[in-house]
Amino acid sequence: MSQVVRIDRTGGPDVLSCQVVPCGEPQTGEIAIRHTAIGVNYIDIYHRTGVYPLPLPATLGVEGAGVVTAVGAGVEGFAVGDRVAYAGGAPGAYSTERILSAARAVQLPEGVSGEQAASGLFAGLTAQFLLRQVREVKAGETIVVHAAAGKVGLIMCQWAHDLGAKVIGTVSNDEKARIAAEHGCDVPIIYTRESLPDAVSRATGGAMAHVVYDSIGKDTLAASLDCLRPKGLLVSFGVASGETAPLDLRLLLAKGSLFVTRPSFGHYVGETSAYRDAVREFLAMVAAKKILIATGQRFALKDTAAAHRALEARQTTAATILVP
Repeated sequence: MSQVVRIDRTGGPDVLSCQVVPCGEPQTGEIAIRHTAIGVNYIDIYHRTGVYPLPLPATLGVEGAGVVTAVGAGVEGFAVGDRVAYAGGAPGAYSTERILSAARAVQLPEGVSGEQAASGLFAGLTAQFLLRQVREVKAGETIVVHAAAGKVGLIMCQWAHDLGAKVIGTVSNDEKARIAAEHGCDVPIIYTRESLPDAVSRATGGAMAHVVYDSIGKDTLAASLDCLRPKGLLVSFGVASGETAPLDLRLLLAKGSLFVTRPSFGHYVGETSAYRDAVREFLAMVAAKKILIATGQRFALKDTAAAHRALEARQTTAATILVP
């Protein structure tokens, strides 16, 4: 039996409920794992609220780490007792035990803990496709990262800094500015105090940014566009403040022949080969300590609703995990 956190309807954190369900046995191509740590991501909130609909009832969670407890037929490369992690694929991570497609599981290398993997793998893969695939960031370029002290933001700041980019990050207060600066953000901007485009202009001598990575959505779209230099790129990859309004394409012309994209995790790292390539690159960065994974908050699995409330209220820094 497995304790799970699932939803029977969409809505606020109150729709999350703890239930005990049979775990079952792994079938062909599957493994069973016992979780040691579970990642909490904003996509979980999108699933809970119905922004990204799931068939109901649904167990949430797209990222976790644990130990293999059983191996199904036809599975090679995994044995009972192996330390593994995964990100993406079918939701179901909010559980003490689960059945998982072996294609999503990865062996954890020495030097990478289960908590690090659960805290950082989904965010790390997101950073990989944003910085290395959507547009390959190069040394000497300037980027803006919204929510720079958040789970994805801290990894993006470190990775982009290692690539030689100048990183400007938005944060809400001095403490988050300090954390971002310690993780590769060259210019933290406290957006509650100053105009973001003005601050980016000062930081770049008026040249503005090559790329803006915006996970906030409605509240930041206009300012993000105003931070770009001619032919710059806005990467909208989240809507924490709500969906953006329809965009008049003539505005892109008026602001300098700008580009806009809305990429998804599935389109860039959904296929097994792309997924495994991205995982290898990210875990190599972690093992080499070029990217430090910070866990900011830990909640018991039964307190998942509190974790969601904290994340939605922007009261968190770095990663949030659930401990089974």
